[in-house]
Amino acid sequence: MRAVLIDQPGSVYVGTVPDPVLPGSDGAIVQISTAAICGSDLHFYEGDYPLAAPVSLGHEAVGTVVEVGSDVRTVKVGDRVLVSSVAGCGHCVGCDTRDPITCLSGPLIFGAGALGGAQAELLAVPGADFQLLRVPDGIDTEAALLLTDNLATGWAAAQRAEIPPGATVVVLGLGAVGLCALRSAIAQGAGEVFAVDPVAGRRDIATAGGATAITPEQIGLVHEATGGRGAASVIDAVGNDTTMTTALTCVRAGGTVSVVGVHNLNPFPFPATLSLIRSLTLRMTTAPVQRTWPELIPLLQAGRLDVGGIFTPSMTFDEAPQAYAAVAARTADCIKVALAL
Repeated sequence: MRAVLIDQPGSVYVGTVPDPVLPGSDGAIVQISTAAICGSDLHFYEGDYPLAAPVSLGHEAVGTVVEVGSDVRTVKVGDRVLVSSVAGCGHCVGCDTRDPITCLSGPLIFGAGALGGAQAELLAVPGADFQLLRVPDGIDTEAALLLTDNLATGWAAAQRAEIPPGATVVVLGLGAVGLCALRSAIAQGAGEVFAVDPVAGRRDIATAGGATAITPEQIGLVHEATGGRGAASVIDAVGNDTTMTTALTCVRAGGTVSVVGVHNLNPFPFPATLSLIRSLTLRMTTAPVQRTWPELIPLLQAGRLDVGGIFTPSMTFDEAPQAYAAVAARTADCIKVALAL
């Protein structure tokens, strides 16, 4: 089969790999129809993470089930499904919480080496009853792709930020996860939401969504708007040293910082003493994808949560190298790309 591969930073190509085999009696094979590029895919592309061998990329996909194991109960051949980006065993006390991050066997992410990449013609999915969800009525392809990762991440980021009703919130970074977090924070009762990004066009999208958009250099406006106190909650959707430091300094004493941006492998110089004195809460996670579905799907179906405008260009599978370059440029014209197979 064909798959999107990377063998060194900046070198993405469409190559041929062996077809996957059924990963046990609880697994399934999904024929992918549409996959998306996530900002975290760029960590391989930009050299943040080592590459010992070519890696099959991608963890956000929608497709059709073409084979199931004998123990699979919730999906069948022919079902159109979305695939959780994060996989758990589906059987342990951790997975009983519907959060794959707490899986006792350790969570696995598609397209990170241990599991196959979702930017491929076929994907082997272990624990299919836990990882797969039939695409619900009223959910289009773009919304389904966001449910596999970015919207689930943004929603969880807002929940874990513990936003008091009507409180001031800051969202750092306006890529797909940041925009989802922004809209989730508003849906969860935030008051004024400051949306921070260096790209003017991304700030415009945030403004249209009800936020107060500012540049990173204007972060002082948060303290001005709160009488010098700072934001009650800060969501960091970037996760580098600069944004994490900003988050910890613009949150008010007793506030909460929720980090969902993926840091590189270098240590972060955490200001432990200052955070202790200011009684800050720091919470970090990747997406508890499956747990968010019962909350998010009814909101999307009812039109209470808007995810329009997050996907920008749609490109073909064969255009993956150009798509990665476009996403890495981080412009307003290219926030998130869907690859059609």
